[in-house]
Amino acid sequence: MTVALAPDDIVQTREEAAGNSREPLLVIEPLQRFLAANGLDAAEGLTAKPIGEGHSNVTFILSTGVVLRRPPRGPLPPSAHDVLREARLLRALEPTPVRLPRVLAVCDDPELIGSPFYIMEEVKGEVITDSIPPELDSPEERGRIADQLIDALVELHAVDWCEAGLDGFGKPSGYLERQLRRFGGLWEHNKTREIPEVETVGTWLRENLPESPPATVVHGDYRLGNTMFAAQAPAQLVAIFDWEMATIGDPLADLGYMVMQWAQPDDPPSKFNLHTVTRLEGFPTRDELVSRYCARSGRSMSALNWYVTLALWKAIVFMEGNYKRALAGSTDDPYLQSFGEGVIEIAQRAVDVSQHGL
Repeated sequence: MTVALAPDDIVQTREEAAGNSREPLLVIEPLQRFLAANGLDAAEGLTAKPIGEGHSNVTFILSTGVVLRRPPRGPLPPSAHDVLREARLLRALEPTPVRLPRVLAVCDDPELIGSPFYIMEEVKGEVITDSIPPELDSPEERGRIADQLIDALVELHAVDWCEAGLDGFGKPSGYLERQLRRFGGLWEHNKTREIPEVETVGTWLRENLPESPPATVVHGDYRLGNTMFAAQAPAQLVAIFDWEMATIGDPLADLGYMVMQWAQPDDPPSKFNLHTVTRLEGFPTRDELVSRYCARSGRSMSALNWYVTLALWKAIVFMEGNYKRALAGSTDDPYLQSFGEGVIEIAQRAVDVSQHGL
């Protein structure tokens, strides 16, 4: 899925944007100067087009063959969409086995194009959400896709984050408690209406808090649609994207979030889960995914339903924040305008998982 450009998204100069009602996402001339100063191709006639789902941080592929990532337009919740923090993590993980794009340059000056940003290499491959490349579209390869997704997550959770220079990137203890406090606060910031199910689930999470395993790097948004696969068989996961939520914390939060996003054939239909392909023959069930992670990581899965409920609760908060941006007119994405209905659907599912499990 690629989000279409609005006429005011990209301008050549700051002066060109002066008469617009909102800030541009890219300003080409200062961006060209930045690219040149950092030893990157800054060819005349530089163009950009958005890539990815486009519902959070904004990602552009530039005509020079590199990728730019910046925050969306506001209003933004406090501490959200920190691309400089994201770039720091990617650079720290570059020497490790974690599969990710290489950062080429970072700009911490918000005046240059209107926000901080970073430039990374373009990784070639396919992002799988609602379709599969023909070479990977068989039951055998679908099973390999799922195996690769789990294997890459286990690799991430095996990284020695202190050795990688990530001391201070996050607090290794109290992660779950902070998640509950943070997302409870974000809900108060994001909400556009009262939804009793959100309060019910938040109370249940606080009353049933599990004991965390030893802390690891946590991606925070780990799902099939945030990874890229080589287009040729056998299935090979080549990169993990969208690290803006990453921290040091409980690895089972990543697993719970991935499982929350994983559809299987007996699920009711939902237009708010883009990973519909996992219903196809060859993809494992949620229980089978969890079993592979358990076998490869050695971690206990006894409290997994709690983590899946947490993931659903967080999704509610994020969706409401995006819906609020859509109501404010700060995004042109029509998908976000449907999130008002989606928040209700996910809230009801969170209540169900908290009471009955997967």
